[in-house]
Amino acid sequence: MNRYKMGLRLVYMLLLAVVSLPSLAAVKLPRLVSNGMILQRDEPLKIWGWADPSEKVTVKFLDKTYKTKADKAGNWQLELAPALAGGPYTMKINEIELSDILVGDVWLSSGQSNMELPVRRVMDLYAEEINKVNNTNIRLYRSSTRKDEIMAQPDYPDGSWLSATPKNIGNFSAVSWFYANNLYQKYQVPIGIISTAIGGSPAESWLSKNKVEKYLADWTVKKAHSDSVRAKMKEEEPEKLAYNWSVEVNKNDPGIGRWSKDDVDVTDWNQISLPGYWTDKGVELRNGSIWFCKEFNVADSVAVKEAILRLGCIIDSDSTFVNGIFVGNITYRYPPRIYNLPKGVLKAGRNKLMVRVFCQGGRGGFVEEKPYEVRVGSQVIDLTGDWKYHIGAKLNPPFGPSGLSFMPGGLFNSLISPALNYKIKGVIWFQGESNTGRGKEYEELFKSMIQDWRSQFDHPELPFLYAQLANLGVPQKQTVNSGWAEVRDAQRRTLELSNTGMAVTFDIGEWNDIHPLNKKEVARRLFLEAQRVAYNNSTIVSSGPLYESMKTEDGSIILTFKSVGQGLYANSLLEGFQIAGEDGGFVWANAVVMSRNTVKVWSPKISDPKIVRYAWEDNPEGANLKNKEELPASPFSTEIKNN
Repeated sequence: MNRYKMGLRLVYMLLLAVVSLPSLAAVKLPRLVSNGMILQRDEPLKIWGWADPSEKVTVKFLDKTYKTKADKAGNWQLELAPALAGGPYTMKINEIELSDILVGDVWLSSGQSNMELPVRRVMDLYAEEINKVNNTNIRLYRSSTRKDEIMAQPDYPDGSWLSATPKNIGNFSAVSWFYANNLYQKYQVPIGIISTAIGGSPAESWLSKNKVEKYLADWTVKKAHSDSVRAKMKEEEPEKLAYNWSVEVNKNDPGIGRWSKDDVDVTDWNQISLPGYWTDKGVELRNGSIWFCKEFNVADSVAVKEAILRLGCIIDSDSTFVNGIFVGNITYRYPPRIYNLPKGVLKAGRNKLMVRVFCQGGRGGFVEEKPYEVRVGSQVIDLTGDWKYHIGAKLNPPFGPSGLSFMPGGLFNSLISPALNYKIKGVIWFQGESNTGRGKEYEELFKSMIQDWRSQFDHPELPFLYAQLANLGVPQKQTVNSGWAEVRDAQRRTLELSNTGMAVTFDIGEWNDIHPLNKKEVARRLFLEAQRVAYNNSTIVSSGPLYESMKTEDGSIILTFKSVGQGLYANSLLEGFQIAGEDGGFVWANAVVMSRNTVKVWSPKISDPKIVRYAWEDNPEGANLKNKEELPASPFSTEIKNN
């Protein structure tokens, strides 16, 4: 009897195991295909994923049913019928039910830090507007990965679709948000953004294996050399590789635990005027730490209130204390220093601000023409002027091999490859800073990347819109060669590719910041181009004047432009033109508008002119050619390139 019962129990357990098998073969979906996703309207839709080989997959969406089976490798894919804009909808994939799905337009947003820069970084300009944002019809997908991958990845390791709500909006890419909002206000359809930009990334890191070989070969040679140097150093001078900068700066700084306190005596410290670069003011510190102290008065009436401390931008990083209380730190140079001072930090009368600044090479300092102040309600306490300073640690780190970053093709593999099956309307792109100095090759590289993406997305005419490099640095009085201008001209020449559009931005940047805040206008200009390129509006004037052709005439050069709209703006003296003869020596030139689409350029110093260039500086301040629609002309050179 017991054996009979045991036999029945065994049979039951086997049957239970068989019944449970389907749970082991559950369908897996890519992270993009998830709750809250926005699907591209008016296009056949791909839904894909993974399962056990031969597993049956059923997708139900908008009252239609689609069926397939996973292949031998476990991959499956279905094409769904085009859908009109709308939602929210649900989708069922076997036992998985996805909810809150919208159908609208999906854009891929990519490039480097000016595209990555989040909304929270531009609140100085747009706080009132951003604080009102609450639009669930605009959504962003962002993976946190920053890895270079050797192999193309099938999926993102993390990420989800986030709506533009007060909780999420600060993490949206600023350009992407303003661009998406423009689209939504115009077309009233849901807008999805797949955000992939990575700060510091060069264009070649975004190429697929089909286009990357040339750049990867060069990088591989450099990496092999770097690895051999490191191996030799590890054997012969291991202490160089073991050098820990953070440990050394703290070990050698006598101010640690002392100078940050409220009662530290700074009467014998040296004095310096800030903002500015301390090396320009005679302070010899290229590597290490330095402490700065500023005392300021606070009125009794506001001492108990919350306050905001603004310290502009500091090179390279800082730790900041008010009255001996740590109030914040930023670990790299670019973000603005905006520190909240809770109630109780400030006191009536004299207050002490102490800033420990770290510099790991080059010119350290407080960037000029940025806000340095304490804000208490409507009261503003100016912090510019005389400060006290004391050098903390002076370091002389041993030389070591610099690491190589951004493997060519690596970011395509990790951030673009997982999205290739997802239907998109187009691409917006803001990049080029990391390719300055290599501007002559950028045109070929950038065109190759656009064509590569179109091939990879199986969309030969995929709309591709991009922002030209913004202005940066001190304007020059002399004509100079400019790596930034070379990249801008390469970007202009890339417009030769069909279905491309470019937003000129050299007039809306900041001379002292590689990350200018005016991302709303960048997005507006991209949106103008989107209406022409992606939404087939042939009547819109979507850009400023673009150089088209030239001819010589009586010792001058006549330039012809397209995209002039109602005509070139003629009610101002033109600035920003340079002219050269056969020897290529450029001088500043005179220029006047001759007709609605022509400009005459000349100089008494050049009798036989051959080349004209315009806005040919890192910061072409004053260059003012535009159309009557107030859109600026792109920088350009008339030089014919032999590609």
